[in-house]
Amino acid sequence: MQAFLEYAVKGLVDRPDAVTVTEVNDNGGTVYELRLHPTDVGKVIGRQGNTIHALRSLVMVGIGRLGKSGRCSVEIVEDETATDETPAEAAAESEA
Repeated sequence: MQAFLEYAVKGLVDRPDAVTVTEVNDNGGTVYELRLHPTDVGKVIGRQGNTIHALRSLVMVGIGRLGKSGRCSVEIVEDETATDETPAEAAAESEA
């Protein structure tokens, strides 16, 4: 499931090299933590959360098809230290 989720998210974002998916087992359930570039967060969430809800549904169906029981969820983890700016963005900030 982790590989599928990573594949799906990389197809949605502008910076697929910044996407990482971490599987965390927690109290009988699995949490998939998505880490991605801050500019891509909106693309993964989608309008009114439709994209992230669809990803969560696909993961739940996939878990069920694999015969695994228990809870699973997909969470977007925002890292405060991720500042992978383009040179144009850095120049715009320095001029301001």
